[in-house]
Amino acid sequence: MSLKDAIATCVQDGDTVAMEGFTHLIPHAAGHEIIRQKKRDLTLIRMTPDMIYDQLIGAGCAKKLVFSWGGNPGVGSLHRLRDAIENSWPRALEIEEHSHAAMANAYDAGAAGLPCAVFKGYRGAELPRVNPNIKFIECPFTGERLAAVPAIRPDVAVVHAQKANRKGDILFEGIVGVQKEAVLAARKSIITVEEIVDDFNDVPFNAVMLPNWAVTAVVHVPGGAHPSYAQGYYKRDNAFYKAWDNIAKDRDSFNNWLDQHVFNGGPKDFEAPLKAQHSKAEA
Repeated sequence: MSLKDAIATCVQDGDTVAMEGFTHLIPHAAGHEIIRQKKRDLTLIRMTPDMIYDQLIGAGCAKKLVFSWGGNPGVGSLHRLRDAIENSWPRALEIEEHSHAAMANAYDAGAAGLPCAVFKGYRGAELPRVNPNIKFIECPFTGERLAAVPAIRPDVAVVHAQKANRKGDILFEGIVGVQKEAVLAARKSIITVEEIVDDFNDVPFNAVMLPNWAVTAVVHVPGGAHPSYAQGYYKRDNAFYKAWDNIAKDRDSFNNWLDQHVFNGGPKDFEAPLKAQHSKAEA
C-alpha cells in the first residue's frame, strides 16, 4: 500500500497506536503521515518516546501517552511533551508511566493473548503510587509477591524494518526493541520498509522475522526511519537530534518546522538526507 492509504485505512481517531523501534528503525515517516492526516485522540504507546512522539504530541494527535522513558536521546528533554503536560498545549495529555520491564512483559502478554503480565518488579519503587494500573498479586504456588500490569493490545502497531518479501514477510536485523511483540499484540499493523525483495538471501544470525499473516500493510519507504538509523542502509543523523532541541523549544518554530517538513512534505522527502549522506561518503 502507499503510506497515505495505509495510515488512512489502519489508523482511526481514538485508536491506541504503538510505534516501536529502539534507537534504530524508528518509524518517523509513518508518524509524519499520521500528523498530515490530522488523526486525533490517539493513545500513543512507546517504551522510549523520543522525537517522533514529541512531534505527534505537539501536533495535537495524542490524548494519552503510555511509556517507560521519555527524552531526546543524548540531548535532553522533549519540549513539546513537557509543554503538553505542564501547560496543556496544544491539548492536555494524560500519562501512564511504567518501567521498561513492565512494558516489555505487557507487550509479550498481549502477543500471547493474555489479559495481564506477571513479573518480578516494582519492589521499592514509587511508580505504583501514581499508576493505578500497577498491581501486586501473590503467586498461588510459592506465595511470592509479584507485580502485574495489563497486557498491551494496540489497535495498530507501526514499525520500520529493513526488508519485506513479495509475500509480505518482514525481516529486521541489528538492534531491535519490542517491534515483533508489538506487531503480534496488535489488531492491525503497518510495516514500512527500506526495500521489497523477491527472497531473503543470507539471513543474518541476529535477524527477526515476522510472518505475513501478522501484517496488515507493507509500505515501501526508503529512509523511513531517518533521522534514526537503519543498519546496512544509513547512519543516525546526530546533528538533527541536536537541532531538534532548539526547534521544539518554541511553539512558533515547532509549527514552522511542521508546516515546512511535514504538512508540505511527504515520504519522498526522507530520501533526500540519505542521498546527501551517501554523496558525502563517496566523496
